[in-house]
Amino acid sequence: MADDPMTIDRRAEEGNPDSVGTRATPDAPPAAAASASPWARRLLVAGVVLAAFNLRPAITALGPLLEEVRGALAMNGTVAGLLTSAPALCFAVFGGAAPRLARHWGPAAVVLAGMAAVTAGLALRPLAGGTVWFLASSALALAGIAAGNVLMPVVVKRWFPGRIGPMTGLYSMALSVGTAAAAALTVPAVRALEGDWRLGLGMWALPGALALLVWTPVVRGARARTAAPADAGAGADAGAGGGGPDAGIRITRSVTAWSLGVFFGFQATAAYVVMGWLPQIFRDAGIPAPTAGLLLAVTMGMSIPLSYVLPRIAARLGHQGPLVAVLACCGLGGYAGLWFAPAQGAWAWALLLGISNCAFPLVLTMIGMRARTGAGVARLSAFAQGTGYLIAVPGPLLVGALHQHTGGWHAPLALMAALMTAQLAVGLVAGRDRCVEDGG
Repeated sequence: MADDPMTIDRRAEEGNPDSVGTRATPDAPPAAAASASPWARRLLVAGVVLAAFNLRPAITALGPLLEEVRGALAMNGTVAGLLTSAPALCFAVFGGAAPRLARHWGPAAVVLAGMAAVTAGLALRPLAGGTVWFLASSALALAGIAAGNVLMPVVVKRWFPGRIGPMTGLYSMALSVGTAAAAALTVPAVRALEGDWRLGLGMWALPGALALLVWTPVVRGARARTAAPADAGAGADAGAGGGGPDAGIRITRSVTAWSLGVFFGFQATAAYVVMGWLPQIFRDAGIPAPTAGLLLAVTMGMSIPLSYVLPRIAARLGHQGPLVAVLACCGLGGYAGLWFAPAQGAWAWALLLGISNCAFPLVLTMIGMRARTGAGVARLSAFAQGTGYLIAVPGPLLVGALHQHTGGWHAPLALMAALMTAQLAVGLVAGRDRCVEDGG
């Protein structure tokens, strides 16, 4: 499963540059990358920004247009729920293959292939004449995103070993901007061009095509700068693999590991339900489609500043339970507002849910704090993310089915409130100052 940016940073700080499971041979090792020309490094920065920007529009552009898509393709609520569950499912399934592909082809080449998949999927999706082809093209785009999720932090570490923090911040900000931009601009762009939903979804293939133009010379340059012998890369991989002191950690028997995995799953469920269904909730309450998309953009945009603040606060606390409680209360407040007055307090509910969704950077921080070594963090991260994404798959599907069978949003909101309460309970356990090496 994907390793988070904090895991990558921590490994780099511990002096193990290739412990993320990629060989040094196919792409330039850090030393060669550091010696690249200023033009090549600027191209790399542009590549990182463009790739990160393309990691969420396939998801958030769909929410504001979901009603039009369902009507055009005769898609029932259960299938629409499957569509909103697809990101978590694809991230769980395809993300695990990215490190293996990177060992053979290099992370930059796999990122390039991922951007090609994103571009092709987004370009083909508007051409779909039925539900099956729409789902298939969406899965193609999401498979490319899954590869980027896993390997972009690796690319940052590999080519910017001395600036991992700033580049990771730039990467995170670009991802958040892409998320919010797709939510806010899709419907207005469709109306301005007097098009239909197909144009609104298809236009997000253009940033992917631009990323392809940048990543093609990046990959060629990386191969040209390859200088490290193959046996050096193999040795690094062996050191990361599992013969060290952390090989005996029994992750599956750790209460801390399971609590982090379940917490990751519940927060991911909430995030994908919000991305997939929040605009529709607002539209059903009488809010125009452009405003509903803007409200989703506000919700997603909250992660831009908070993703920098929360990890710093969490790292200073012995127990992260208070932060877990604050985020959960914001989520419960947002759901209550959507239940009682979805239109009247729409902006307040969007802000509350945006704060609640920042449980994502919090759980990544906790993963980094719940193991003592880089290898331990790597195993914990893989377990927590793999478990969490699998848990997140059925949530949006259940929300769609409940909405279809009840004809309203009260039952889905009640489900989300119950899951948020469970997230609070398990997050309090995950927030304890325990390490998986201790068997806790």
